Amino acid sequence: MLKKLVQRRRERFFKQNGGLLLEQRLSSGEVNVDKVKLFSLRDLKKATDRFNVNRVLGKGGQGTVYKGMLVDGKIIAVKKFKVEGNIEEFINEFVILSQINHRNVVKLLGCCLETEIPLLVYEFIPNGNLFEYLHEQNEELPMTWDMRLRIATEVAGALFYLHSAASQPIYHRDIKSTNILLDEKYKAKVADFGTSRMVSIEATHLTTVVQGTFGYLDPEYFRTSQFTEKSDVYSFGVVLVELLTSQKPISLLRPLEAKNLASYFLICMEENRLFDIIDERFKEVERKQITAVANIASRCLELNGKKRPTMKEVTLELEGIRKAERMFSAQGNQEGLELVRYEDHQSWAMYSAISNARSTLETKLSTLEAQVKEGWEPSLKQNNADEQVLRRECML
Repeated sequence: MLKKLVQRRRERFFKQNGGLLLEQRLSSGEVNVDKVKLFSLRDLKKATDRFNVNRVLGKGGQGTVYKGMLVDGKIIAVKKFKVEGNIEEFINEFVILSQINHRNVVKLLGCCLETEIPLLVYEFIPNGNLFEYLHEQNEELPMTWDMRLRIATEVAGALFYLHSAASQPIYHRDIKSTNILLDEKYKAKVADFGTSRMVSIEATHLTTVVQGTFGYLDPEYFRTSQFTEKSDVYSFGVVLVELLTSQKPISLLRPLEAKNLASYFLICMEENRLFDIIDERFKEVERKQITAVANIASRCLELNGKKRPTMKEVTLELEGIRKAERMFSAQGNQEGLELVRYEDHQSWAMYSAISNARSTLETKLSTLEAQVKEGWEPSLKQNNADEQVLRRECML
């Protein structure tokens, strides 16, 4: 009798938690059943020590995430949705993540519908989220510029995949540093797809009730209620500025003009005061790369969505900056990134020209210095003229 009651209760929860809707999507082929499985409540209770508070990894708007270990020793993360939460978000995240196969997107392992509160099971990502590393003191692992540039490139690549390479375009709709997890090698994993949407290839936007996180929210989306792929681009731009400045998107502790980080960043760019806001811990040799990334960020933050780049363009530009940095580092040349915007993708020819020009100018300068040491004393007027010519050429 007791077993029958338990079974009925589980069946009721299964229906209540969208089990029938999920089964419908499973049978339609919308969910890739080879990648995900249905976990029993018993297994997940055992894995999380009955959802012990000591196992909590984090809490968010949709629910609480617990760390667990299955009987085979596999470490997992279990998201327990809120009782009052929208069941559509649970089903939505399950369906979307089952379609995605990308190294920089968190992997869904399965779900459990046998309880009052639905559960999703993910791969465990051990090193927390990007927000924690940027804004909370971590003496063990200072986040270097190279590390930040790599994370930015990985997140951009994941969004490019979602927008362009997935079977159907996917808009994430809540890109922020807390939704960027870091694995054991500190590689980025985009997470939290509860508010994400798949759209038809022909569609240009979604008209929805405005959702998102203040500080990352696209002003155009806020004004029109139309979410486009460029709305994700705006949110990514805010994350880029976080990586550049180590400052939070919104802070009441900053002066009035600087409370909104994205707005203040654009003001600094317009007034040629970029390095007033950039994290002062970055080395001098990184200024060229920082300037190039800041230019990308400012374009992502354009108020007119049509003027923003696509995530494909952003990804190619960031990859170009990383490749150029590695190429010039290998050559022992610390002047690697000289005012290159990467707006076209023939950057290597440009770099070659810049490198040759700099080499010629350095030769001129060395010759001039040698002449001075040997006693040649040009007039002050001639000396100033030569210096100004060199300065102008160096700004090319």
